[in-house]
Amino acid sequence: MIKVAAISMAVLAVAGCTSIRESRGFVNDPLLVRTVQPGIDNRRSVEATLGRPTYESQYGEKTWYYISSVTGRRPFVRPRIREHSVLTVKFDDTGSVSSVETKGMDEVVFLQPDGDKTPTLGRERGFLEDLFGNIGQVGGVGPGGPAGP
Repeated sequence: MIKVAAISMAVLAVAGCTSIRESRGFVNDPLLVRTVQPGIDNRRSVEATLGRPTYESQYGEKTWYYISSVTGRRPFVRPRIREHSVLTVKFDDTGSVSSVETKGMDEVVFLQPDGDKTPTLGRERGFLEDLFGNIGQVGGVGPGGPAGP
């Protein structure tokens, strides 16, 4: 009886350490992605097939981005990206699809910030200068006196 209890406790402990898998963003279905064809589809048909994009370009040529990622983590540990893909659908001036491409983890850039301060141009100001620096600068009397020119 004690052996059975010990084995069941060990099984429960190992089951508690399994990885947690989460899908985030666009659910990438390869069959649906293959149905989007350059020169045939337009914005409306792409939206009907894939749904609204995660992001749309604001400048330059019209581009829709569908971003999906799958993370995995062990309990009490930061999540790590296991799979990541960006589906890019570009449109021409008439609204027809001009190209469709998928990029994966090989295109991801991991950035490491350098310190906790952002360098800026200009001079360093102290606390008191920040606090009292604008006294007399804003709302002063104009060149013609209180009544103005």
